[in-house]
Amino acid sequence: MHIFVIIFNLLQLQLFTIADRGTYVPSENIVINCGSSASEVTEYDGRNWTGDASTTKSSQIAEAPGIPVSVPRVPYKTARIFRSQFTYTFNVTPGPKFVRLHFYPASYLGMDVSKAFLSVTAGNFTLLHNLSVPLNTDYFHVAYLMKEFIIHVSGSTLELTFSPSSNATAAFAFVNGIEVVSMPFSLYFRCLNAPLPLVGHYPALYYICNDTAMETLYRLNVGGDQITPKYDTGTMFRTWEEDDPYIFGGDKGIEPFNMSMPISYANGVPPYAAPKDVYRTSRSMETFKAGLINLNFNMTWFFPVDSGFKYLVRLHFCEIYSQITKVNEVVFSIYLNNQTADASFDPISVSGGPGVGVYQDYVVMVSRASEAKQDLWLDLHPNKYSKPLYYNSYLNGVEIFKLSSTDEKNLSALNPSPLDSNLRSGVKASHAIVKNSKKLTFILIVCGTAAVVILVLLCLILCKINMPRRIISWFDRFSIKTNNVKEVNKIPFGAHIPLQEIKAATGNFDEALIIGIGGFGKVYKGSFDGGDTYVAVKRGDSLSEQGALEYKTEIEFLSKLRHHNLVSLLGYCNEDEEMILVYNFMAKYCKFHKLTEKSDLYSLGVVLLEVLSARPAVSQGDVDNNNDEPLMLAEFAKLCFENGNLEQIVDPKIEGEIVKECFEVYLGVAMKCLAERGVERPSTGDVLQNLELAKRLQRNGGVTRERNTQRNSNHALQGNSDLTPGIEFSDLIMPVGR
Repeated sequence: MHIFVIIFNLLQLQLFTIADRGTYVPSENIVINCGSSASEVTEYDGRNWTGDASTTKSSQIAEAPGIPVSVPRVPYKTARIFRSQFTYTFNVTPGPKFVRLHFYPASYLGMDVSKAFLSVTAGNFTLLHNLSVPLNTDYFHVAYLMKEFIIHVSGSTLELTFSPSSNATAAFAFVNGIEVVSMPFSLYFRCLNAPLPLVGHYPALYYICNDTAMETLYRLNVGGDQITPKYDTGTMFRTWEEDDPYIFGGDKGIEPFNMSMPISYANGVPPYAAPKDVYRTSRSMETFKAGLINLNFNMTWFFPVDSGFKYLVRLHFCEIYSQITKVNEVVFSIYLNNQTADASFDPISVSGGPGVGVYQDYVVMVSRASEAKQDLWLDLHPNKYSKPLYYNSYLNGVEIFKLSSTDEKNLSALNPSPLDSNLRSGVKASHAIVKNSKKLTFILIVCGTAAVVILVLLCLILCKINMPRRIISWFDRFSIKTNNVKEVNKIPFGAHIPLQEIKAATGNFDEALIIGIGGFGKVYKGSFDGGDTYVAVKRGDSLSEQGALEYKTEIEFLSKLRHHNLVSLLGYCNEDEEMILVYNFMAKYCKFHKLTEKSDLYSLGVVLLEVLSARPAVSQGDVDNNNDEPLMLAEFAKLCFENGNLEQIVDPKIEGEIVKECFEVYLGVAMKCLAERGVERPSTGDVLQNLELAKRLQRNGGVTRERNTQRNSNHALQGNSDLTPGIEFSDLIMPVGR
């Protein structure tokens, strides 16, 4: 192990006017330009970055070849490369610190940067494990990566230990820059002085003490421009990004601002909590819109986060309309991950008046439903029950921190996969705002929904007619007893869950936990692992004369099927003649809180592919090759589309009959309907228009291509649609957040 000890006795501190930068001046402000032999003052933060090239020979230094102009030269031009464990030691004062690590993926010394995997520890905290910089920059669509951590140092030294995650000969790791900046004791560590609500677990409280480390995931100036480290308050050099990439839907609301408004801070809110410009800008619904229109909409943001961690969410508020001066003029509800964080929040009741900055802290658990990243949702919705003067909601700033696990002291998570990066590539499509006829779309949706309902009812009637009528026991209709063991127990799928555990998870089927009722029975919200894992428990109604056959079929089918657009079956219980299925809890209808005008477009895309390929939407796997996993037509078509194997999608019987131009428009519409996010899918009107174009192209042999094809096909493929969530439908008994 190589130990690299750097003792900074002379700290590089910049002098700023206390009135402009808050009342806090950090005791440490250490910045290292790793791999550099010189000290340089940067424009974007005004600090003198000290080079470390001459301090050791136990590792290598390198320059990034061909660094783009958009990437800051300091600290990303140079890097320190190491092939074994390597430690930086800093002399510091006890207390909480920002630790910022900077990475730029490049072919240093001719090495393949995709082979570099890095682990970092700080004392007994694991900050990073097996980090791949290129996988993360690809996922977030950024050129370079900055990881910010918050840790409490109890002694007089801080040790940061870097190591390659592999022992292979070619393994290496790198770092471009390091910052260590102190912060006020009570900025984020509140401990016993200020316990925080654990959202979804009322009245449970959560304490963030010195034995917790944090990773800053998001820090946003909502409705405003980026605030660079040079202009952060309190000389802590935080970066406040814009919130546009994280807004869900096309209706982004409005961005009111008042840059001349004098800003003060509420009692208990220090002036270094956030820059004044964060409180001078905001995003809100249309405050003075007539009637109750705002009640039909949410303001929604989504943030990709790691599964299996708790998160501190800090929301900043400041009323910038001077005419809003009294309580109950603007009141709204706050939802985190479809759970009520605050049912009735009135900013003026906390701040006391306009121009006064406040913040609210919440802790929310993101269960480990899978190892992949999940979206943490933030929704604001006007509270109609308070009967406020204005039905509005607004937000000025957001900070989201991942909290370390209390037992393992761990903040690390898996790298995003390349597939995750591809799926995320369309996020910014939600920025576009397109005006379409909502009335026409609504009519089409109602007609389509009615048709689907009729088909479902017909299927149920046919199933009812064909069911055996000489069977006495409702449970025996799907199960034959063999040596007192139900036949269903022989099905090779997920866990059999004891009835006692299910009763404990649902409070003995507490009626207050019912989230839905269907033809099969009631659906309860339950929790396992002390509330860390939420499930949906579907309990069959023993008085019903239907459901047993469907129960067995659902077990057999879903036990083999795993797909990101389907709720996962976790287990079952058939004790005491019960018919219970346990699913992963997804209160948002698939992914996005609710059914919207775009919910049926995905299904339409599958139907278009069925017509083109003569394949079923879901088919049995290749039995000859011992692969009985169901095959998803949509996934198969996407793979062929991405690989350019378009001929594999077409039914061979019609392959020679389709005009090329017609095929391109038709397939383009189908693939756009299969977009992951509803905001990326075309409107129903766009689909109809382009299918009519495809029909004309087929009839005329493609002769209309020059005049119309390019314009119309682009119109569909670019997601040109009504991105406003629009009219919503719900069959929840007690919807909480949408």
